[in-house]
Amino acid sequence: MAAGGHSLPAELRRRVARLIGSDVESGRPAPRGYTPARRWSLTLANGRRVFAKCGSDTPQSAVATWLRNERRAYEDIGASFMPELVGWDDDGHEPLLLLEDLSHGHWPPPWDSRRIATVRSLIEQVAAQEPPAWAEDIERRERQHLSGWLRVRDDPGSFLSLGLAGERWLRACLPALIESAAAAQLAGDSLVHFDLRSDNLCLIEDGSRVLAMLVDWNWCGRGSARFDLMSWLPSLHAEGGPAPWEIVDDSEGFAALLSGYFAAQAGLPTAGAGVGGRQLQLACLEAALPWATRELGLPAARAQ
Repeated sequence: MAAGGHSLPAELRRRVARLIGSDVESGRPAPRGYTPARRWSLTLANGRRVFAKCGSDTPQSAVATWLRNERRAYEDIGASFMPELVGWDDDGHEPLLLLEDLSHGHWPPPWDSRRIATVRSLIEQVAAQEPPAWAEDIERRERQHLSGWLRVRDDPGSFLSLGLAGERWLRACLPALIESAAAAQLAGDSLVHFDLRSDNLCLIEDGSRVLAMLVDWNWCGRGSARFDLMSWLPSLHAEGGPAPWEIVDDSEGFAALLSGYFAAQAGLPTAGAGVGGRQLQLACLEAALPWATRELGLPAARAQ
């Protein structure tokens, strides 16, 4: 039995021991995050701690594909803000990724001004990093997926079911939201993490400094240097941080783009994203929608 009474799969123990050359002494599930991949924090017999993540593709998710993408990012980017790649085993069905364990760090929230400043500095470092040659253009890859207000226009039911706005408000405000979202510039030559939020951020105290580490690189790509900051702001506000408009004066369309994405997602069935994922999307929508209406001079969303 692992520490805390959790039983570790025997096959996981064997695979880790084969990769590392040390038996697994104990371990516990690592529940943070929204990916369906299985995750553990492991202590090895040699005293080292590692983070293990594995999973296979299913009709609902492409976990194995995501893990292969993530492994490639750790190998080819390898920046100081990324945990160390410790081991990799791909049996063709259920890849296993081993990383430096960061469970000793602080995984926000809560937020304070120092931690927010640390993450903003991290975002600048990511944007300054040269993307690998294989990094996909997020404009081409994600524009349609992020164009949520267009989907809400075509099928408003799931958004209206959230009770945040009524049909009259939606009819009046949709044209401006769609136009503004279309103006957001996704293209660029910067490295983009594309999934920057608190469950992927670890802050480590190092004397007088706070170091920020960023995990879950399976969605990284090439694009706008502003994307990671803008996409982080709604979740930051949802977790008690400042409002997005207190950090940026002009989102240049990102407020409308992001609020539209969450508007199209938050009311969908939980299958695929899970209950926690939909709850997060709703919280981000409640932060992003006032950002967009304020920036565009639109009336605040009302249920009636």
